[in-house]
Amino acid sequence: MKLTTSRLLISAVLMRVAFFFYGVYQDANAEIRFTDIDYFVFTDASKFTAQGGTPYDRDTYRYTPILAWLLLPTTQYFWFGKLLFALGDIIAGWLMLRIFHLRGLEYDQALKFASVWLLNPMVATISTRGSSEGLLGAMVIALLWAVYEHKTVVAGLLAGYAVHFKIYPIIYIPSILWAMDDSPRLLGNGILKWVNKDRVKFGIASLLSFSFLTGAMYYIYGEPFLVHTYLHHLSRSDHRHNFSPYNILLYISSSPNVEIKSPYPSLAFVPQLFIAGVFLPFMLAKKDLAKTMFVQTFAFVTFNKVCTSQYFMWYIVLLPFYLPSSKMLKNKKLGIVALILWTMAQALWLQQGFELEYKNVSTFFPGIFAATLIFFLVNIWILGVAVEDI
Repeated sequence: MKLTTSRLLISAVLMRVAFFFYGVYQDANAEIRFTDIDYFVFTDASKFTAQGGTPYDRDTYRYTPILAWLLLPTTQYFWFGKLLFALGDIIAGWLMLRIFHLRGLEYDQALKFASVWLLNPMVATISTRGSSEGLLGAMVIALLWAVYEHKTVVAGLLAGYAVHFKIYPIIYIPSILWAMDDSPRLLGNGILKWVNKDRVKFGIASLLSFSFLTGAMYYIYGEPFLVHTYLHHLSRSDHRHNFSPYNILLYISSSPNVEIKSPYPSLAFVPQLFIAGVFLPFMLAKKDLAKTMFVQTFAFVTFNKVCTSQYFMWYIVLLPFYLPSSKMLKNKKLGIVALILWTMAQALWLQQGFELEYKNVSTFFPGIFAATLIFFLVNIWILGVAVEDI
């Protein structure tokens, strides 16, 4: 049967429906829940908001209040958020097809590569477990679509909204600005010739969008909004389910028995932002914006001090744009080796994490420590191959 757009989208929807109902069954009958703990955080925050409180009345809510507002229907229908997140997956996939058309990719090829996202069981699982990454993926792909459609103001508004929703999309702004060469210059000499109409429009729109949303949330919720939504991420010390090499250091620093806290976790964002937000954009963005955004995100997640399976969604949503002309697709042996190493390194960490978290076996050293380093090195190698591709 020939794959078409409608068949692809229907298949993606049916996959998520199946995962959703399986999750309902597992939650009701199994010891280990299918639903992610974050989903209970989201829905509790919405419940507090509906009762006249604030989302931050729920401990560990570290997101913009807009997310709690979007999930207000969960106070009446608990599973609404999962359906919304899954819908985000589908919208992101549909926009991918639009972008592939704009980039001149053949129809059959576009469907094949969009399937990497739409028919990916990992993606469907994460969204139907109750992770909001599907919404964020839709925002990022909508931003990329607006740039390729030359809807500069719309792109700016989406960029500001995405950064407000989740800080990390700020790394895309330098890439987008650097790639905007096809626009009349406003100033003619020296470094000022870099200033053109599209860059000014995009910069102003993104700044206004972010400032308005952030200012409005601060006006309504005050300091708790800034502390929990933004400042918390500079000092967070999550070590559970964390694939990052900083994992052990975060665990030690989080112990109340440690009198002298290490400063390194708080400084981890410095090399991360330099590589993902400065070096890669200025090296690659003029060559291929979509591919650059993929390697930026891959680098950002790889060097992040907190790295969980949900974060893989951040770059998987951009993976279809990297694949069509990649070495890993042309050289199938290389691609298969990369996939096997990435999967096995992740599985090794998960096995050690299971021993620790479910069997109470201390596997921090050498188990988890070695697993984090292996996974990190595998990701660095994949990143190097991807950068050379652009």
